Amino acid sequence: MSEARTDLARLAVPGLIWGTSFYFIAEGLEAFPAIMITPMRIGLGFATLAFVPAARLKLPREAWPRLFALGLIWMAVPLTMFPFAGERVASSVSGMLNGAIPLFVATVATLVYKRRPSRSQVYGLAVGFGGVVLIALPTLDDGSSSSIGLLLIFIALACYGFALDLAAPLQREYGALPVLWNTQLVAFVLTAPFGIAKVGDVEFAWKPFLMIVAMGVFGTALAYVAMAANAGRFGSTRASVTTYLIPVVSLILGAAILDEAVEIVSVLGCAVTLWGAYLAGRTAAN
Repeated sequence: MSEARTDLARLAVPGLIWGTSFYFIAEGLEAFPAIMITPMRIGLGFATLAFVPAARLKLPREAWPRLFALGLIWMAVPLTMFPFAGERVASSVSGMLNGAIPLFVATVATLVYKRRPSRSQVYGLAVGFGGVVLIALPTLDDGSSSSIGLLLIFIALACYGFALDLAAPLQREYGALPVLWNTQLVAFVLTAPFGIAKVGDVEFAWKPFLMIVAMGVFGTALAYVAMAANAGRFGSTRASVTTYLIPVVSLILGAAILDEAVEIVSVLGCAVTLWGAYLAGRTAAN
């Protein structure tokens, strides 16, 4: 394999893995309560990263207030929202809406941190959020339960908007993997009691269990290791291109394996959202 193809494969790996998460959640819900899936995947991710020496760096005490906040808004809350949303909306919709994460990051930076956006970035945000509306429209027609599912997804995306802005300086100071590993520890402690309380509701089956294991090991651990390696090799801006694969992979898996009905308007909205996210992200990077 040529060096260019090897680099392309490296860049694609995190997005391909993260794109499967919504499919894994849908399968996991067949046997496990939504509230259990989050601590299971976080615990598995934490245990997997424990085998990566670079992740086990001890962080100073002054970093822990920010790590606690990250554990809450980067891991515990959003990763809890998605399984509950998965009970109400199609996995492909959850995945497509995740393409809007850069839009929420840029919006939080503008509204909360008072970072003035350029005219081009405002245009990208307008285009992107127009796409979000198109993705959500067919689901809104399905009733109140689906609307609640969409609300849960938007809460998760808003959390990412705050969390990624908080995570960036911590990762620059201490490294991406140590921050992630310690953040997962906080999130596991916060979510595990709720999961343990629902152990009696489990209707155990191997396939859903293995899907959650795969999501924890690969999606909540190894994909981040690959992303950190890519950021070091290619730079953070180029490495972040992988996130554009998440909606595509979730859409394909939802339609092809879960036999989800995907409306054309949602697919169009996904493309518009990704284009808006690209425009907003490109101008922000510039």
